Amino acid sequence: MPSNTTPGLSPDHYVAPLDETPLKAVDAVDETEKPRSSWNDAWDAMKTRPLFWISAVLILFVIVVALFPQLFTSTSPTSGASLPDSNGPAESGHPMGFTLQGLDVYARVVYGTRASLTVGLLATVLVTLVGIVIGSLAGYYGGWLDALVSRLGDIFFAIPTVLGAIVLMSVLPSRTPLTVALVLSLFAWPQIARIMRGSVLGAKSSDYVMASAALGVSRFRILVRHVIPNAITPVIVVATVSLGTFIVAEATLSFLGIGLPGTVMSWGNDINAARASLRVAPMPLIWPAAALSVTVLSFLMMGDVVRDALDPKARARR
Repeated sequence: MPSNTTPGLSPDHYVAPLDETPLKAVDAVDETEKPRSSWNDAWDAMKTRPLFWISAVLILFVIVVALFPQLFTSTSPTSGASLPDSNGPAESGHPMGFTLQGLDVYARVVYGTRASLTVGLLATVLVTLVGIVIGSLAGYYGGWLDALVSRLGDIFFAIPTVLGAIVLMSVLPSRTPLTVALVLSLFAWPQIARIMRGSVLGAKSSDYVMASAALGVSRFRILVRHVIPNAITPVIVVATVSLGTFIVAEATLSFLGIGLPGTVMSWGNDINAARASLRVAPMPLIWPAAALSVTVLSFLMMGDVVRDALDPKARARR
């Protein structure tokens, strides 16, 4: 009986002709395509969620209002007061009515966006930078530095951020957006530092870190080039949520009269000024409070989307 086997092989093996097995076409790899990173995967996860686009549009709108308030109103928020219009209702050209002093509520809400958003952004940037630096050094080098940072963080953790800011702001001679941001950062950095420390502890034992050390790369260079970029993800999530928290903290301090001075337009100051006539004219308080709530909600929604996108376990659950 004729054999269908290839010479030199056992009868149990059969080798197909090469023209019938286009392995090159099946197993080819496009070497020109750039490797995907976790940030690419996060973007793919975020852009498919309506919540991301809603929060992004709201945040962009708030930023534009803070940078260019004159595009949204031509009415002065500090001049042109008319006592007959005190706590007056909405009318043509004044869609939100008037304050107790007869000032346009809409103009004050628009111009008050800048101070409130500035404090939130400055405090978030300061807390994030300080937390990343301190947490990275403590987690990577360990030893006495880690023990010192941990005990110092425990001390500040025992002091509520708003309470500590109230005490410190009450004795400071100057109250500017930068001053308020610095005070809030002073009491809020331990959270970011502790999160960054834990993330660095997990990243420094990775294979790529040990490979870099074996190649003779300095420890500081490994920390900056490899550990921090791979450990910063949870910090970004917390920072996004914290921005809204700092805006609320500024409004709280201004409402209590120890935040921004009354000469600075902010939502907290306007809420404080309108509370005296809340029963007879609630709208001058409701409008800045609504602007504050929408802004904070937009950052919280963005933080929720970013957390789900950067967390592989959350993406798997979805």
